[in-house]
Amino acid sequence: MKKIMRILQASLLAAVMILGMGAQAWAQEAEASPSVINSGDTAWMMTSTALVLFMTLPGLALFYGGLVRKKNVLSVLAQCLGIAGLAAVLWWAVGYSLSFSGDGKFIGNLDLAFLNKAIYGPDGKDLNYSATLSGVPESVWVMFQYTFAVITPALIVGAIAERMKFTALMAFITGWLFLVYFPFAHMVWGGGLIGGGIGAIDFAGGLVVHMSSGFSALVLALILGPRKGYGKEKMAPHSMVLCMVGTAILWIGWYGFNAGSAGAANGLAGSAFLTTTLAAAIGGFVWAALEFLFKKQPSVLGFCSGVVGGLVVITPAAGFVTAGGAVVCGIAAGVVPFFACVYLKKWLGYDDALDTFGVHAVGGTVGTLLTGLLARGFINGAEGGAELFVKQLYSVGIVVVWSVVATVILAYLVKFTIGLRPTPEQEIEGLDISDHGEEGYNL
Repeated sequence: MKKIMRILQASLLAAVMILGMGAQAWAQEAEASPSVINSGDTAWMMTSTALVLFMTLPGLALFYGGLVRKKNVLSVLAQCLGIAGLAAVLWWAVGYSLSFSGDGKFIGNLDLAFLNKAIYGPDGKDLNYSATLSGVPESVWVMFQYTFAVITPALIVGAIAERMKFTALMAFITGWLFLVYFPFAHMVWGGGLIGGGIGAIDFAGGLVVHMSSGFSALVLALILGPRKGYGKEKMAPHSMVLCMVGTAILWIGWYGFNAGSAGAANGLAGSAFLTTTLAAAIGGFVWAALEFLFKKQPSVLGFCSGVVGGLVVITPAAGFVTAGGAVVCGIAAGVVPFFACVYLKKWLGYDDALDTFGVHAVGGTVGTLLTGLLARGFINGAEGGAELFVKQLYSVGIVVVWSVVATVILAYLVKFTIGLRPTPEQEIEGLDISDHGEEGYNL
């Protein structure tokens, strides 16, 4: 009986060892295979995608909508909705492919056009195909990046609010996505000239999102000219309540924007989550403190502007800097864009209706340059210093020149074909009625 028990024990031990070795081999194979989906990372990236879309709809729409006069509130909402639909069509057809395929310096190719090969593999039949991010289906990555292609041109709306026809804006944004956004997404994140060649870094969009849209917004606003009555009539925000709600949604959504850019639910995402929070909160506090210092009254608009400024400045740096670096970014965000929006705009006299240039172009530039100084290699491999700062400076120059030239070409093309502005009578009546036949408030 004892011999039988020993034989059974030995057999059981051998079976356990064999099963364990088999399980280990399976696990190693699964880890190495790009077709095995990591459910945790995938869930985080799907959540991040929803958060970034939440930034535009309704976040940015409410933020901008509250800052315009009530006769133009629906026009801002419609512009954000229109851009979301337009970008979806272009992203599906060629946008993703031009941004993230090929090895060109300035633009990708059409290998992934219409997304079949991108999402379902080379043969178009593998639902779990994953090529871009290990463990995350490329379908999720496609949609995550789509949300960036929505909010970036939507930021331009802030500079030209209340005085550009809906049809003209849609025509302009179509060209702008092709001439500006798709090239920069490829140059920075798709292995092109800036990220792959120069070696500049941009974690979540200081160059690609904020600077490109901010400088384009200023040029388009200058070509459009000021709003009718600008500088003579009161053009105060019609609802600071909507503005504050929009700001809060932007802040929450920005966690998907920055922490989602880690590409996984990991330590880097957690670090970006932390730096984003610190910069946003400190940016809002510093901006309001400066208002108290100069005007004796900290405004809700000041808090909101500072929060968004902090979010903008930390965007390129979120995955590269420490908590201390984020504090520096927050302070810079409260100071530099404050003077750009309050004093530079008044001094130069341009009508950037909702301060897109002052917050996004200036803030994006500050964040990009600070990234070159504050990045720490132990966080994400890039060490700040003179060498990286010069690379960041080169990238800033490329974005400014490219965005300005492309915008001039597109703006005048639209101006001399379908026209940019409504008639003076329509502008006085409000774009809600003239463009959409509706009113925001029926009281």
